Amino acid sequence: LAVPGRRASRHSRRRLREGAATRLRVAKEEPLGSLGSEDDDGELHSQEVIDKSQSIAQSAAPLGSYEADLEDVLRCNNLWDVLETVPSPFYVENNVGANMGYVSNRDRVAISSLFHGSRDSIGATCGGASIYDAQEEVCIPISAWAYRSGARKDIYFDPKTVRAAVVTCGGLCPGLNDVVRGIVHTLHQYGVKEGNVLGVRYGFRGFYSYENQPIVLTNRDVDGIQRKGGTLLGTSRGGADMDKIADSIEERGINMVFVIGGNGGNAGAAALQRKCMEREYACAVVGVPKSIDNDILVIDKTFGFDTACQEGVKAINAAYVEASSAFRGVGLVKLMGRQSGFIALQSSLASGEVDVCLIPEMKFDLDGDSGLLRHIERVVEAKGHCVVVVAEGACQENFASTEGKTDASGNPILQDIGRYLKEKIAAHFSEKSRKKVDLKYIDPTYMIRAVETNTSDKIYCYVLAQGAVHAAFAGFTGITVGMVNTHTAYFPIELIVSSARKVDVGGKTWQRLLSATMQPGLRNNTKEQFLHE
Repeated sequence: LAVPGRRASRHSRRRLREGAATRLRVAKEEPLGSLGSEDDDGELHSQEVIDKSQSIAQSAAPLGSYEADLEDVLRCNNLWDVLETVPSPFYVENNVGANMGYVSNRDRVAISSLFHGSRDSIGATCGGASIYDAQEEVCIPISAWAYRSGARKDIYFDPKTVRAAVVTCGGLCPGLNDVVRGIVHTLHQYGVKEGNVLGVRYGFRGFYSYENQPIVLTNRDVDGIQRKGGTLLGTSRGGADMDKIADSIEERGINMVFVIGGNGGNAGAAALQRKCMEREYACAVVGVPKSIDNDILVIDKTFGFDTACQEGVKAINAAYVEASSAFRGVGLVKLMGRQSGFIALQSSLASGEVDVCLIPEMKFDLDGDSGLLRHIERVVEAKGHCVVVVAEGACQENFASTEGKTDASGNPILQDIGRYLKEKIAAHFSEKSRKKVDLKYIDPTYMIRAVETNTSDKIYCYVLAQGAVHAAFAGFTGITVGMVNTHTAYFPIELIVSSARKVDVGGKTWQRLLSATMQPGLRNNTKEQFLHE
């Protein structure tokens, strides 16, 4: 129940009481048989309705100044002082006319939907609207509200003058084609002229590459691409020479740029927005967060994540079949997750066949009586087989040789933890004092990246694509679109790329995983040392 102030709260209570009174009058006028009870029972029920309505209305009273709270919104860069508004073509010409739904710039989406009553409550790492920077181990307070995504009645770009560019950056992820298609469709629905939507080839460098010039994207060009993995436009890492990109944008008359990328791609979008602002060039730069690892801050999840988990479950189930069909079988599966173990966690939880799940956020010992290898040994003795899932970024502290090194997108370069564990497990069970095991290793990484999206991701991709185009026409720039608390909203790019989102090993989801796998802490530390870490 939306309550914009105390006056509205009183009005809401009065309306609820009037509604209850109306139901009381109707109940009295109905024949006895239609009520299914006697008159006294009907009056008693109606009084209960009145009491309940009054209770609901009272519980909806605001705790503070609602109007003041609404101003605590995440600050998003925009072009409102630079451009003039025009009526949305949906409002003027759309065949659904007045039935078309719109949102207001006064609409808000709550960043946090949960209040922890105690610091000891599970998941209470940070209180209120804040984000947890796992790298620095600090809580960063943020605004309580975000701008709601959606079409506005008044827009800041005349669709007839729009020239847009779409680019995909970074590694492959299920859903890239879905988002490209959704952006192209929505731009043409606004009335952008055919031929004025460009697809930039092979990442940021495609803006200025002579070898791979941008291509025109029409509805016909993107028809059916949602049924294919990969990206129609091609992708690459790096190449973010902002001066060259800005030159290309101005020369081509581009005034909308849609960047589909992860932390690196969105950081590039933010840099491009700043470059356009320095040049006083009015261009809306909007990001769509792409990260198969689901490591983007604030938002509920990234597109392609559900599909990745679904495919991860298939790999785990294959490992289970191999392990359980062999005498003393061990199945080892490596899944994606550079800094965040969400795919390994969710896939393990969904499979129900995993005995050990290892993620970058948790430390574990290989050797020792409480270490991983001895635990695998005990599970095999008890069950006859064992299934281990490891995220690619787990246990990287054992590899000092790559510390501080990054790829072209700024991601840390990792050693192959899967092969490392495979060798360690094989060596452990090859000792004369131990019984041998039948070890199978599965790495489905590139198979997962290349698949078509599942149903939920297809819908989510289209929602994000529409939200990105709505944001550009609403005059926002330097922002990204994502879902928080089931509502689509806009966020400043600087916020969501400030740190990688990580699994809260003190939270409920990780506790569910521990309950499902029944894995111990896998540390040889004393309790005091463990708590200190």
